Amino acid sequence: MVDFMLDPLHQFVIKPILNIKIAGIDLSFTNSSFAVLVAVVMIYLLFSIGIRSKKLIPDRLQAVGEICYYLVAGLINDNVGPRGQKYFSFVFSIFFFVLFGNLVGMIPYMFTFTSHIIVTFTLAMIVFLFVTVLGFVRHGMKFFGILTPKGLPNFLLPLLVPIELISYLSRPISLSVRLFANMMAGHTMMKVFAGFAVMLGVFGVAPILVNTVLTGFEIAISILQAYIFTILTCVYLNDAIHLH
Repeated sequence: MVDFMLDPLHQFVIKPILNIKIAGIDLSFTNSSFAVLVAVVMIYLLFSIGIRSKKLIPDRLQAVGEICYYLVAGLINDNVGPRGQKYFSFVFSIFFFVLFGNLVGMIPYMFTFTSHIIVTFTLAMIVFLFVTVLGFVRHGMKFFGILTPKGLPNFLLPLLVPIELISYLSRPISLSVRLFANMMAGHTMMKVFAGFAVMLGVFGVAPILVNTVLTGFEIAISILQAYIFTILTCVYLNDAIHLH
């Protein structure tokens, strides 16, 4: 029997905390649901407390909130332009949900819900559908122009339009797999080295040191992946607003 304490993939198993079934549908509150709840509460507390005082000289929480605000606003301005600020709340929500989803998983015995492809794919589809609908609302049928790069000779249209279409439709896949794969691989590696430390006992100093370094690296990766997810969201938003 596999020792679940040392199994690096056991940490990704979804377990029910509160069994709930309604009309034969399983609506159980799971460890994944709990992690999502913790992430949302942490985000709410950070900004509700951080912006409550509105001091001229901000305290630490207010400073963190303001830095986060200007970070996302800067990302939108740099990648979309002033017209993208209209969609600030959408991009802001995406960034912090992914960020805290990644970081909550770094807390011992917590669940990393962004390590599941169903979560990351759902987020990616939300982004994809949002920018696609926005593109058609703003440009109508001209939005199909996104499939024809500027200056493209007409005789190349039959070749490049299908390639551009496949590239566009694959956005949710690439966006979701990138986040899911990085989170799953990083946490698996950390668990493997932690397992080495347990098996080696007093001789497990080296794996512990490696795992300490990996923990810092994984935190950095968690922040970076949230940043990349948001950058790509802004790029897709720019396409919907400005086309090519």
